[in-house]
Amino acid sequence: MPSHVLREVNVSSDAAGRHHWLEAFRNVRAETEARAAPLSPEDQIVQSMPDASPTKWHRAHVTWFFETFLLVPYVPGYRIFDERFPFLFNSYYVAAGPRHARPERGLITRPNAADVAAYRAHVDHAVAQLIETADETTSREIFTILEIGLHHEQQHQELLLTDILHAFAQNPTHPAYDPSWAAPVAQSDDSYVEIPPGIHQIGHDGDSFHFDNERPAHRALTQPMRIARGLVTNGQWRDFIADGGYTTPSLWLSDGWAKREADDWHAPGYWHHVDGEWHVMTLGGLRPVDPKAPVMHISYYEADAFARWAGKHLPTETEWEVAARHNLIDNAFGIVWQWTRSAYLPYPGYRAPDGAIGEYNGKFMINQMVLRGSSLATPEGHARLTYRNFFQPPARWQFTGLRLAEYA
Repeated sequence: MPSHVLREVNVSSDAAGRHHWLEAFRNVRAETEARAAPLSPEDQIVQSMPDASPTKWHRAHVTWFFETFLLVPYVPGYRIFDERFPFLFNSYYVAAGPRHARPERGLITRPNAADVAAYRAHVDHAVAQLIETADETTSREIFTILEIGLHHEQQHQELLLTDILHAFAQNPTHPAYDPSWAAPVAQSDDSYVEIPPGIHQIGHDGDSFHFDNERPAHRALTQPMRIARGLVTNGQWRDFIADGGYTTPSLWLSDGWAKREADDWHAPGYWHHVDGEWHVMTLGGLRPVDPKAPVMHISYYEADAFARWAGKHLPTETEWEVAARHNLIDNAFGIVWQWTRSAYLPYPGYRAPDGAIGEYNGKFMINQMVLRGSSLATPEGHARLTYRNFFQPPARWQFTGLRLAEYA
């Protein structure tokens, strides 16, 4: 699928800086449209579960972000494109006003996909004008918010794919998002490497872009341990299934076993038995499970149970970051997000920014687990060593996998 890079550029208001920002804005916006292009208007409306959102909503929501946080405050006399849209396309920004209920987004057939396309075109034009004409006194603030908005849109580009895959996986005809889609090839290595024990600096330190939850950089202690170079594969997961992994309560956390029973889990998400063989629903449709490929679409509960079955454990996010910084692990990025056994909590000294933007990360620091790396759906240029993704333990519709670790 097409990919556009969001390059690191300085928050500069000179002609070169404005050109870079305009190019970055157009590239990111074009990538969203490229990802939506294979989908029909009907595809763009469907919402297959409360945690997912329709493609049409993703396209509109990221546009609302730019309109709300850039155009309204910084363009004198700017008129909102449609007075209905702030209510429909706000997500969780309480300070920005009331919102439509998330589980009901798929019920909104109107405004339709064409209306959303017109909304995007309107806002694109206005943002481009703002980039080109913003005065020197406000341009630094404007470009800082613009940069957040671009990375925010890249997050929704990934969600666009994971959400439509979940919807297609509910269809008994197994439609393909892209019939020519091919999974990235992962390196295979069963060996373990030692992580240097001691005190390490963790978190983002510097002026390049990062989300607020990646700071402050701080010191953290790692014990003597080893981490797997490679990701756990489908073949290894089939062994786990065959050995009773999904029918042995002692392998599971209590909440995980309750979820497994309630949802009748017996294999990773999207796996199906077809003529006695495992198949998996992918962006390219239903395909045979490749035993050498990394397993994906697993919850934290499943990852933890597998690690216990293997006599290992999941790495903490500190251990993962130290290993990645020292180039000790393969496929850290671009295949699957990797579950860690770290709860999603603030770093020492963290404070959320003021205002609605401060709702971006901080208020979710409870009941979630950290994932590190990036996935095959993560836009190019969006991943970095300090990125902290997070989901609740039962979630498995994302491209999530694992690697193992053990104490020396």
